[in-house]
Amino acid sequence: MVGERDRIARAGDYVLGLMNDTDRERAERDLEIDPAFRDAVLQLAERMHVFDRAEKPALPANHWALVTQRLAELPQMRSVGLGNDAKPRTVIRSLSRSPYGVGVHSLGGRRGFVVAIVLIAVFALGYLVGRL
Repeated sequence: MVGERDRIARAGDYVLGLMNDTDRERAERDLEIDPAFRDAVLQLAERMHVFDRAEKPALPANHWALVTQRLAELPQMRSVGLGNDAKPRTVIRSLSRSPYGVGVHSLGGRRGFVVAIVLIAVFALGYLVGRL
């Protein structure tokens, strides 16, 4: 039994023309015998038909230049170098000091060894007490 998600994904592939020949032929056979798949295809086709009805305005010749200019004006694009006044800045320089004493990396050396021995002893003691 095909799930609803699979049916809609397959119907979307059929409507958008993303299927190869054998899958398309199988989908067309399923359109004749599977009412749920047929309904899914019709619903998706109706939704996609809305995009065909919209009038497409004529684009100016320098459309791509206008798009990149508008993108360059965005504040988050200044550090990327898309605009003319963009200056690349260093986000992370380097670790000028060792990491804080938090996390696994902070338990190295003697302190880590002592913590490991204490944990082993506590677990062993807990095991022995649990067995009694």
